[in-house]
Amino acid sequence: MTKFVKFASIALLNSLTLPLLANADIGGLNPCKDSEVFQKRLAKTVKKLESRLKKYEESSPPSLAIQQQINQTKQRFTRYGNSNLLCGNDGLPHLITDGRWSHAAEFLAPSILFLYITGWIGWVGRKYIRTISESSNPTEKEIIIDVPLAISIMTSGFVWPFAAWQEFLSGDLIASDDTITTSPK
Repeated sequence: MTKFVKFASIALLNSLTLPLLANADIGGLNPCKDSEVFQKRLAKTVKKLESRLKKYEESSPPSLAIQQQINQTKQRFTRYGNSNLLCGNDGLPHLITDGRWSHAAEFLAPSILFLYITGWIGWVGRKYIRTISESSNPTEKEIIIDVPLAISIMTSGFVWPFAAWQEFLSGDLIASDDTITTSPK
């Protein structure tokens, strides 16, 4: 074997094994189900709710509401414990956003959803402003929103990434330099 092939095989082997070694410790975090502080936090929260529960008669509306809150709290802590989240010294779950695929669901899906929704809101607002600017009284429609028009634009706005790409390709998305005013210096 040539030196290059040996070097390439060693580099490939290292790239496959080194990331696995880095998974051993994540900043002192432990699985929530194994965290003693997490269990204490659950017990403390439930104890507070149970002390409030003692102030009311059994089967009264406040008593039933607090009992429901106790059940929801227990379910929430159980879900956190079973979802492989990691807890810190404070007993609270921490999100890991360091690029590991094993923790991608903690950050990647919510961030993509956030970007999609904010893009939708921006795209719909932009399209509404562009549509009313062609009307007879655009200033009034900016102040008093034309609800049927806004709703029709909102319902078609879910495909905003494709519409934005089409406008980018056609040159309608970005304004030309001549249309942008600048202050004289």
